[in-house]
Amino acid sequence: MANTRIAEVIRETKETQIKVSLSLDGTGEGEISTGIPFMDHMLDLFSRHGFFDLSIVANGDIEIDYHHLVEDMGISLGQAFREALGDKAGIRRYGFFALPMDETLVTVALDLSNRAYLVWNVGSSITMVRDFNVQLFKEFFQAFANEVACNVHIRLEHGEEPHHVAEAIFKGFAKSMDIATQHEVRLGGKIPSTKGTLSA
Repeated sequence: MANTRIAEVIRETKETQIKVSLSLDGTGEGEISTGIPFMDHMLDLFSRHGFFDLSIVANGDIEIDYHHLVEDMGISLGQAFREALGDKAGIRRYGFFALPMDETLVTVALDLSNRAYLVWNVGSSITMVRDFNVQLFKEFFQAFANEVACNVHIRLEHGEEPHHVAEAIFKGFAKSMDIATQHEVRLGGKIPSTKGTLSA
């Protein structure tokens, strides 16, 4: 059976230019180039640990700030997942993972419900990795949740080292999305809702 759960998204504004190619049923092959090394690292982790084949080529006004490009990558990746998931028939819908990394523990829970909501419970004292503010990832996940129309809950249980916190977040997010997007054979291709539809 041919893989139909694929998508390509191109987003061009005066601030950013982004191209995303995504296959949900991949092996974790990632080709990421955003001009922000730490963002490349996080998205590569997401691809590998979620087993998503993901290509992202992005440029933006990072000489001003990373905000525009990080947020727009959340938008573009969210649009790619929405396109690849289609009507979401037959998927598990929910995903949850608790990800430990050394002193850090992060839990991620999500629902591909067609209702957008982000809960970001990551202490504001968790901040800088070189010149990248980890708190900026809140904008990435808010944009992603808005575009996919999903609930995303991210909670830092404990942890101090910002790199570990960010890495645990993206690995936990990858694992949760992998679980939620997998086919549930017992559904027989039905929409995973007692309403018979996933709508706002």
